Amino acid sequence: MFLLSPRLYLASALVVTLGSSLTAAPLMAADQVQKVSTSQESKAETVEQRIVKLHKELKITAGQEDSWSHVAQAMRDNASVMEKLIADEKTAHPAAQTVGAVEGLKTYEAFSQAHVDGLKNLIAAFSTLYDSMPDAQKKIADQVFANSGRHRPGHAHA
Repeated sequence: MFLLSPRLYLASALVVTLGSSLTAAPLMAADQVQKVSTSQESKAETVEQRIVKLHKELKITAGQEDSWSHVAQAMRDNASVMEKLIADEKTAHPAAQTVGAVEGLKTYEAFSQAHVDGLKNLIAAFSTLYDSMPDAQKKIADQVFANSGRHRPGHAHA
């Protein structure tokens, strides 16, 4: 059985923050989660860098800053939730402890639910911003997302 690893969920704080793709990976052992946790320290920077990059790419105007701030906050919140789940998993399963199938499925469920909840929050915030954009800017946003590497339903995943 292949499950999405916590590392991919952390990296996909950007799925939840606008578009990175996920790859299937085997269930992670606790020692692998610990390795992921070292990347948590720089994750806030990565999310902030992504926020700055998207702000520029989407050509957010002064009049859109209020709506953009909600998008940026949703991105930060989603990253924070994923980081907490990884920290909790690390605590629950110290290094060298293997994770059983049922426990692995429960972990997968928790990450999946956080992912879905995060997407819902991001979509709500981004929809408001997107609706305020003129058509030319919407085309830019559409292009940014088309180039983000996300997979569309019905398309094969690499």
